[in-house]
Amino acid sequence: MSTIASTTSTVPALVSAGLTCETRSGEVVEYVNLDHGASTSAFVEVKAAVDEATLTYSSVHRGNGYLSRLTSARYEAAREIVARFVGARGEDHVVFTRNTTDSFNLLARAVPTDASVFVYDSDHHATFLPWHEGQVRRLGVPSSVEDALARLQAALLADAAAHRLVVVTGASNVTGEYWPVAEIVALARRFGARVALDAAQLVQHRALDIEAEGVDYVAFSGHKLYAPYGTGVLVGRGDWLDAADPYLAGGGATQAVTPDETLWQCGPARHEAGSPNVLGAVALGAACQVIERERAAIDALDAELGRGLLSRLDAIPGVRTLSIFGPTHERAPVVSFTIDGWAAEDVSRVLSEDYGIGVRDGKFCAHILVDALLERRGSAHSSAVRASLGLASTPAHVDLLVAAVRELAGR
Repeated sequence: MSTIASTTSTVPALVSAGLTCETRSGEVVEYVNLDHGASTSAFVEVKAAVDEATLTYSSVHRGNGYLSRLTSARYEAAREIVARFVGARGEDHVVFTRNTTDSFNLLARAVPTDASVFVYDSDHHATFLPWHEGQVRRLGVPSSVEDALARLQAALLADAAAHRLVVVTGASNVTGEYWPVAEIVALARRFGARVALDAAQLVQHRALDIEAEGVDYVAFSGHKLYAPYGTGVLVGRGDWLDAADPYLAGGGATQAVTPDETLWQCGPARHEAGSPNVLGAVALGAACQVIERERAAIDALDAELGRGLLSRLDAIPGVRTLSIFGPTHERAPVVSFTIDGWAAEDVSRVLSEDYGIGVRDGKFCAHILVDALLERRGSAHSSAVRASLGLASTPAHVDLLVAAVRELAGR
């Protein structure tokens, strides 16, 4: 297998390896992608799996022809791979969706109408916005782990709903900080509440076992897991999903249709009407297999890249980094920051045009959180810059980012 170089480990090759771009000065430089939190390039192995499946592509579960049977087998094999990847229970459903947002909108449709849903204001819009009006119990933006747990406990004590669902983010898409999932699950269990985990920024960095960790539902996207082919997944307990109306009404979700009634499927098929994105499912399954096999190398690279990035940026006069739980809290290699005197949009533009560095600016689909963190830092900015590292990143890329930010801050 081909690899890209790191000072401590090798990681799976990406199709974007060796990409270059032209700066404003006309110099052609290596493109430094520090925007993995938005989307990732594909593993070479993932593209190969998609290419192979494309040769025999056909409809899923739509006949007994050779191509249909082969394609259906690939689709269901991907479902089994994803189930193993997240440590699903035997009775859990694995439902393929478009992305994490789609997964949480599906779950919101399945939550009982008499349920209360507990959501932190610090969550990504994908997990903050889908719930039915009147169900949501907002928990604000915590300032520490202890504060996060205290807010949840107070809300659970004050609520007497028959069904309760606690929504938690595995890793913040703004700061990269790992949330205290184990503590939140334990607290939710004391009150008989279920837990839904947004793992969109987690599974590419840390292993997940939802059975061992007691999580009831988990959602993530392929395009953040080196499988950018338009597929996400919702994995979790089947009772709410089987009791809910199908997410989409159409072929494949039905057992029988007569002039008088429609009988719907149970299981994943209930919410996968229409011809599914089988190539996306194949890509997601292949990416999960690569991540599982290379977990040790990924852990080592994450530690190497993430270590010191926050402190190095913090040490630059005029640079302010953002944090929910404090600068020493463990995080994925993601840092959001501002530079005094520079609008975030201008920072990201200059980094791209002058240095060939790709980052993101804005509020990262977490407006309430970014506003709160900027206020905590006493910043006059309305948005921030985010550098999110991944398997296309190297120590040299981190050095280049720090040097470029130092230069901008000194202007």
